[in-house]
Amino acid sequence: MTDHPGRAAHGSTQAPSTVWTGKATNRAQWLLAFVGAACLALGVEIALDSNWTSGVAPLVMSVVGCVAAGLLMLYGTLAFVHVAVKVDGDALEVRCGHMGLPRRRILLTHVVGAEFVPRVTPRQWGGWGYRWRPEQGTAVVVRRGEALLLRLGDGMSFTVTVDNAEAAVRFIRDRLRLPAAGKPSEA
Repeated sequence: MTDHPGRAAHGSTQAPSTVWTGKATNRAQWLLAFVGAACLALGVEIALDSNWTSGVAPLVMSVVGCVAAGLLMLYGTLAFVHVAVKVDGDALEVRCGHMGLPRRRILLTHVVGAEFVPRVTPRQWGGWGYRWRPEQGTAVVVRRGEALLLRLGDGMSFTVTVDNAEAAVRFIRDRLRLPAAGKPSEA
């Protein structure tokens, strides 16, 4: 993580940071990725060592089914094993997995509020991954725990599970000059 503005020691010559970074990881999804790799290997094994006497169609369907299920499970889990969040002066950027896909960039000019959510669970959003629920908005959920919730100008919201989400909320509020939660604005 980077240092945050206003956190430098008194009298320090260190300039305040203009970027906040955070991440979250879910090691349990490696088990699901292993299951996906096993499905993929089973499809290859069936294709190479086929003693099917009932015809070619069941063989092709079995191979294609195992390979497709394996690839979908592998990509679906590896894409959401971890998430990286970066907030700079212009935007919040979320990158998932090792390739950084899917990716979402939200301009801070579209943000009207930032909140810390102490506990988000995959069950609240219908599972792990990139989620959308009409009554809740959009979320990137890679594990249960603390999260950052952004209220957007179009009435939608965006939630992302990330370590040290409270610091991200402070950083965004400082950038947008929003009042801290529970404190009246100084207008």
